[in-house]
Formats: sequence, C-alpha cells, structure tokens
Amino acid sequence: MDDRKEFRLSVTMRTPGHDEELALGFLFTEGLITDPQQILRVAYCENVKEEERGNVVRAELHPSVVVDPAKWQRNFYTTSSCGVCGKSSIDAVRVQCTSPTVPFGDVDPAVLTALPDRMRQAQTVFKHTGGIHAAALFDRSGSLLLLREDVGRHNAVDKVIGAALASGLPTGNRLLLVSGRAGFELVQKCVVAGIPLMAAVGAPSSLAVRMASESGLTLIGFLRGERFNIYAPGGKS
Repeated sequence: MDDRKEFRLSVTMRTPGHDEELALGFLFTEGLITDPQQILRVAYCENVKEEERGNVVRAELHPSVVVDPAKWQRNFYTTSSCGVCGKSSIDAVRVQCTSPTVPFGDVDPAVLTALPDRMRQAQTVFKHTGGIHAAALFDRSGSLLLLREDVGRHNAVDKVIGAALASGLPTGNRLLLVSGRAGFELVQKCVVAGIPLMAAVGAPSSLAVRMASESGLTLIGFLRGERFNIYAPGGKS
C-alpha cells in the first residue's frame, strides 16, 4: 500500500526557467534532502488550474526520506528580494550541515577581480532587461562552470546548486559569485552545498558575516574594480 503523503512546501517569486534545478537546489539547501539520489522525480504538475500551468513543480522523494510537515513547513513564503522573508525566527532559517566546510585557502586577487566582468558577459537575460540577478560558479582559476539568472538572488543560487547536483559537478574548492548584496540565506546555501568561498558585488549583512565566520566560509563583499573586502575569515584587502 502506498502511504506516501503530499503537502505544499513553498511558494516563491521566480523567473521561469530551470525550475527543476530550482526545486532540487531548494530542497537540498533547506535540508529536506542530503543527496540528489533522494529525489525520484521532479516535474511540472499537470492537475492544476490553467493559470498555474508551468508554475507548479512536484518533487517525489525516495520512500526512505522522512519528511515531517510540522517540522519543515516553516512559513516558506519567499519573495524575489529575500529568501528568508516570512519565516518566523532566525532558528527557522538555520539548516543543519551534514559535513564541515573545507577552507578555500589563499585567494588570488587577480582571479577575484576578473569575475564580475566574466559573469556579466555571460548574463544573457540581464543584457536585455538590466533588472535581474545572477549567481555564477567558478573554479579556482576563474573559469566559469555554471551561471543562472533569476529575479531573486536566492533562486539563482538554488538553480546553480541544483544544476551542480543534477550533473554531479563537485562544489568543493569552488567560488560562487552573486550580484547584489550577500545575505545570510545565500551564505547558508553555500555552506550547505560545501562551496568554500562566496563573493558579492555588494555588501554582506552582519548575520551573513557571522554565519561565514562560524562555518569557515570565506566571504567577500564589495567586489568592484580592483578592490574587495574580505569579511570572513580575514580582514580588508
């Protein structure tokens, strides 16, 4: 007898495209799964209203995955501006990491300062709209591995992480660059995914700096031109 349960987990304001990756990345970075093999299938729901078609995704989890709706349904209403809006407390947004972050080590300034232009050149939607965020995964040499765009920074990060998980691309020893500011929720997603360095063209929040320091993640902000600030674990560059 099939005793699997169904429940609605999250509503998010997103830019259409790469929705399967978004769902996979979200489930992973929110701690509902710890391995992509725990997802049997991700697909658009067909039994929906016409206006919802193409906007509702169903994720089927392996029977071994225990999901307690009372534990995981933590007011998951996320807006395009902030991935933690609507959650009831700081404790509600913390995700238990299954493995420690392996430190990135020395940072090559020349590699870092070249990343924003490299990311911008690959942003096809931004070129046409000028109003969308991006997240890009690079290797240590600054080669672009993955890039996703979305109206929400947190969605773009989830899409990148979901794409990496789906393709089996390792996330350790990588750099993640995000447009805009570095919020707590973005740092947490990197920590959960095992990405040891996150850089942003804007400022980090104090909570993001604290999370990075506690987790051993290298956090860089104000990456513009030839300058940047290292907020964790070191000082200013």
